[in-house]
Amino acid sequence: MKTSLKYIIISLTLVLMITTGCKRFLDTQRQGAYTADNYPYPGGSGPYDQFIFAAYNDLRSYSVHVDGFVNATSIRSDDADKGSTPADGGADVAQMENFPVLPTNGRCNALWTGFYGLINKCNSALINIDTIKNITASEEIKLQSIAEVKFLRGYAYFMLVRLFGNIPIIDTIYANVKEQPFIPQSTPAQVFEFIEMELNFAANYLPPAWDKAKFPGRLTKGAANGLLAKVYLTQKKWSQAAAAAQLVMNSGQYDLSVNYSDIFSEQGENSKESLFEVQATATPSITQANGIQYASIQGVRGSGIWNNGWGWNVPSDVLEAAYEPGDPRKARTILYSSTGTVKNYSMYGEEMPVYPSQVPNPRYNHKVLGEPSLRNTISRGCWWMNVRLLRYADVVLMYAEAQNELGKSNEALNAVNSIRERARRGAAAGVLPNITTTDQAQLRNAIRQERRIEFAMEHERFFDIVRWGIAQQVMHVAGKTNYLDSRDGLLPIPQSQIDLSNKRLVQNPGY
Repeated sequence: MKTSLKYIIISLTLVLMITTGCKRFLDTQRQGAYTADNYPYPGGSGPYDQFIFAAYNDLRSYSVHVDGFVNATSIRSDDADKGSTPADGGADVAQMENFPVLPTNGRCNALWTGFYGLINKCNSALINIDTIKNITASEEIKLQSIAEVKFLRGYAYFMLVRLFGNIPIIDTIYANVKEQPFIPQSTPAQVFEFIEMELNFAANYLPPAWDKAKFPGRLTKGAANGLLAKVYLTQKKWSQAAAAAQLVMNSGQYDLSVNYSDIFSEQGENSKESLFEVQATATPSITQANGIQYASIQGVRGSGIWNNGWGWNVPSDVLEAAYEPGDPRKARTILYSSTGTVKNYSMYGEEMPVYPSQVPNPRYNHKVLGEPSLRNTISRGCWWMNVRLLRYADVVLMYAEAQNELGKSNEALNAVNSIRERARRGAAAGVLPNITTTDQAQLRNAIRQERRIEFAMEHERFFDIVRWGIAQQVMHVAGKTNYLDSRDGLLPIPQSQIDLSNKRLVQNPGY
């Protein structure tokens, strides 16, 4: 299933075997758990979960939201450096950080196969939902189940089109590899049209909310409309983006009540801030199998209690300098190592190891640091930490951006200032004052700055600077002078995939 152009149909027996083992994508003692008493379909869900859960489970895959994902969405940007030691990660990661990424890059191929693997599971689930006849369920539950899968498939294609540009749209699977025709690449416009159809279907049939005690992390109408807003924004469809974002803002399901510092903690998982999260959990006896390695590869690279991970994806000098004085978000984002003369502490009051004698980097990503009690009893790698893929603040700032582009400065100001109000709670007087300019260009820059700070180290920055058309400018300021707009806004089509297609897949420009 790691070859994007070789899909085979999965039998019902295999699907049952896989999804029974993978249903733990929602197993979590803190957030509610499926047990033998309420699985497979407690009230409000349905019998199609056995097919859906294999797709949900793939969100935790190493090739979907771990190594290649962190490299392509964050380390490639001006806000982050690779971190760790110079040789760690080899040529693949060095290319992601400093460009160009070669067609033979292993992380690049892993992203392709990972997201097409997720698509394959979605295609399999949709076929089984549609064709298995011995399942009794209402039409409402069937449509809701299809909507969950279409959301995940739409999300996978959204990631692929932003990463690679021209990609094949594969929306079915074949019983025999000999029957599968070659599927040519579609243009980004065609892929976006497909994504919009997927997410509009999901928005129509997903529920506004789930019982979070029973169904933590299940997809909602708000998640679909929020992702639609981002799809529209990426295409500069400002009116549609504002309308989709406003549906989320008017739904009554989400708000900015969660303090910024709490969003990224275990207690902040699946909160009023969350539209779409990868669900993960761990216990002392099952430390990794039900979790995700996302936090581990970014954990402090030290010894003893600070042997928490690889030390990758560290905040850059230019990100550190981008904060306004006194912004509390800086302390929650940048975890400073101690120095020979200054002791620094984590948000939990732990004294940090000394740079450079004890750790190789002066800064780490504070947003992925789990609670000390869990690090001391489960594992140092924090595999239980959820990954926030779409937050409510993102929806609000997308609304602000779209409204400003439409010339509606008052609506844009109200939205962006609501984010700043949440950020300055508890700060000293005068910190993060409201933005007041109604000049469109000035307000545009203020909204872009707010996005940068609000989502620092959260895999938004690279896609933002590319769609704004400022990537080469800001990359060169950050010292990543090999970056070229004409080449590096997209990753290369992996050479191994071109070879598997008998050279029929066409390489992106500049590679």
